Amino acid sequence: MKIINKGFLVNEEIKAKEVRTIASDGKQLGILQVDEAFRLAEESELDLVMVSPNAKPPVCKIMNYGKFIYEQSKREKKSRKKQKVIVVKEIRLSPSIEEHDISVKANNARKFLQSGYKVKVSVRFRGREADYSFTGRKILNNFYSKLEDICSIEKKAKLEGRNMVMILSPNKS
Repeated sequence: MKIINKGFLVNEEIKAKEVRTIASDGKQLGILQVDEAFRLAEESELDLVMVSPNAKPPVCKIMNYGKFIYEQSKREKKSRKKQKVIVVKEIRLSPSIEEHDISVKANNARKFLQSGYKVKVSVRFRGREADYSFTGRKILNNFYSKLEDICSIEKKAKLEGRNMVMILSPNKS
């Protein structure tokens, strides 16, 4: 028999003396000694699987373990498919950026937002530029004003170290 371990105790691995046993059809068999429950599982050519080790006494079910693991992995794959990965695109600006350059970068951000991505806009301060962080806030507000028709601010402009960061997310249409 091939051993498949997915965190469940199976057959001889079960060390408890008594277990609450459930038959393969879902019927309760009551509290049995482990060796008796194991014998019942062997008679029906199935496995004894501990499904709830923290219960008092632990709960074991008589089932086909390979089939059980297969069904569980199918369920996990299905739930992973439904998850949506959120991608964040970043646009970097400098405190000395010109108006036309802001417009160009805003148009790039518009494309990202229309594609459904979030956009992280950051202004990087170098040297003494950090003393004038208000310029970064003005630049970010100007940037947002060019895009406010298609997005909303998820995270307001905030100074994080040498960067001022703002996150924009697309409006739900």
